[in-house]
Amino acid sequence: MTDRSLSNHSSEAADDPSWTRRGFLLSAAALAAAPVLIAVDPAVAAQELPDFPEGVALYRSAYRNWVGEITADGLWACAPTGPGQVVDVVNWAWRNGWTVRARGASHGWSPLTITEGTVSDAPVLLVDTATHLTGLSLDSPTAVRAGTGVTLEALLTYLEGHGLGVTAAPAPGDLTLGGALAIDAHGTAVAAQGEERLPGQTYGSLSNRVLSLTAVVWDEDAGAYALRTYERDEADCPALLTHLGRALVTEVVLRVGANSHLRCVSHTEIPAAELFAAPGSDGRTLASFLDEAGRVEAIWFAFTEFPWFKVWSVSPTRPLTSRHVTSPYNYPFSDNVPTVVADLVGRMTSGAAWYLAPVLGNAQYDAAALGLVATLSADIWGPSKNTLLYIRPTTLRVTANGYAVLTTRDQVQRVVAEFTSYYRERLAAYSALGRFPVNGSVEIRVTGLDDPADAELDGARAPLLSALRQSDAHPEWDTAVWLDVLTLPGTPYAEAFLRELEQFLLRTYDGEHALTRVEWSKGWAYTDDSVWSDEEVLGTAIPASFGEAVWGQAAGTLDRLDPHRVFGNGFLDRLFR
Repeated sequence: MTDRSLSNHSSEAADDPSWTRRGFLLSAAALAAAPVLIAVDPAVAAQELPDFPEGVALYRSAYRNWVGEITADGLWACAPTGPGQVVDVVNWAWRNGWTVRARGASHGWSPLTITEGTVSDAPVLLVDTATHLTGLSLDSPTAVRAGTGVTLEALLTYLEGHGLGVTAAPAPGDLTLGGALAIDAHGTAVAAQGEERLPGQTYGSLSNRVLSLTAVVWDEDAGAYALRTYERDEADCPALLTHLGRALVTEVVLRVGANSHLRCVSHTEIPAAELFAAPGSDGRTLASFLDEAGRVEAIWFAFTEFPWFKVWSVSPTRPLTSRHVTSPYNYPFSDNVPTVVADLVGRMTSGAAWYLAPVLGNAQYDAAALGLVATLSADIWGPSKNTLLYIRPTTLRVTANGYAVLTTRDQVQRVVAEFTSYYRERLAAYSALGRFPVNGSVEIRVTGLDDPADAELDGARAPLLSALRQSDAHPEWDTAVWLDVLTLPGTPYAEAFLRELEQFLLRTYDGEHALTRVEWSKGWAYTDDSVWSDEEVLGTAIPASFGEAVWGQAAGTLDRLDPHRVFGNGFLDRLFR
């Protein structure tokens, strides 16, 4: 988005009385709601989509990504009742020159599902997975069979009921499993000092848990698309484990393990200068907590000095000071926008008062610090799900960039220190010019890499396109530092600022002592005024971060399994050109 378009947007918003605090909150609530589905006269549907499979109801639907920056109105959509109907829909699309885009929760930022500018009469069919592809059953005492439309909250709740769980998971519970696997979703966890990996668990991505998957692929003998199940040791499976939307998976079997009880302690009193200090520093550094507990997350609001820092630890019994939590989402001050924060956001977005970014950052910090005390949430304990899931759709909607820096465990503090130092310096330089490109937070998480041995299946292969794929050139790398910067949509100079951060990461961690890969669901490939647009990053840096052989294998496999590119869009065509 250009500065001129930002100026026009701000001017129009200022003249629109709906852009008040209440208007902002109503807009956020609308974004949080399920997609609006508009019933269509069957005769009209039959005319516009002739010979569409019988028994699959058609409707018109809008598409909105997480922040509403990528939208499409009035697209045709359907909700197949099972994998068989999915195949019928895909074959109809192929024969009629349409593309199929699987839709789950639409909780993402990047244009992997729908590209901006997709018009209502485009031959693009949304396939809603969350309506019917939601089956859950135990395949064995340590494996769960799940439809890809099931949400992570439903999956983890089901597992908990059987004494099972995962090491770590993304914070939003509304993500569908299929969407999470498509972009190698992750949580935050490495082994604490002295901790052994438990059977059925992994410190890598959710994609690393897959034992088998069923996908709709081209069947050359049949001359049509068909369902096929791939085991983790099959040659084509690695490309489907993290497919970025270039495939459609209907069901998976995941390796899981015994559930753990986790304690989560929140700190708001540790200065950023201490937490993110140079390696070798004394004090309460991020690395010291990583050694102690293995599971950390820093949320550092812009223009503040004290991050909201969470530390999870495995605790079979409740510590005396911990509050027992029996359900997830235990930070209501984060789930629902506090009035003071909403007031500031409304002023910034409606009146172009972006200079209020430091005030907003401090208001967000105050809301967290006071909210933790008021809700007795600074020290909580319970089954893993109840401390891992903490983001609802009603939280403040912001844009986010995202990267994983692969390194060794003993270099985590160095990466964190270098990145936060550069971020702080550039933010100060921008603000000195009266520019405030960030009004959200920096978020830092740390995970292990995807070791296929964790699947506990002979011959298991690693996901090809997972950001957590181990490096062939540096087998000593065992850890990833995840770095995200969040800011409100439409913030002036954000793209230029995020481009500087991206270029810093790419040149600093270029594959010699560490390596930068993009986080697929977030923002990347920045130019000075747009995102997912830098041709050098798209065409060179991203493929190089995986290696030409790996990237070529993934692209070739996905093309062979979908030679007609039914599962694609213009952006994916650019990425895999």
